[in-house]
Amino acid sequence: MSEAAELDPEDRKIVTLARSARARNGVAEGAAVRDETGRTYVAGTVALDSLRLSALRTAVAMAVASGAKSLEAAAVVTEAETASDEDRAAVRDLGGAGTPVLLAGPDGTVRGTFPA
Repeated sequence: MSEAAELDPEDRKIVTLARSARARNGVAEGAAVRDETGRTYVAGTVALDSLRLSALRTAVAMAVASGAKSLEAAAVVTEAETASDEDRAAVRDLGGAGTPVLLAGPDGTVRGTFPA
């Protein structure tokens, strides 16, 4: 059985949202996070001359700005092999070290789950 088939439906949802954000915005990465109440925050890479943020850090910032107190899970859709240390630190800051970060390829296939 593949990891994607084993995913919790709520985790599958954030992977789908992250993939959609990446495709819709034509950006390098898409990300989604789920807070302690089940609300989701979706973002793409921010690449302005004056501001550069990964999709995952942007999604965490959106959750914080909306009043989230914690995170249950995070997902990032990217061609990269892993989530960066900075991205995982942002998830850890809000959700704690055990918060799962799902890493998926552009096709939405989950390649791994890492602790924040």
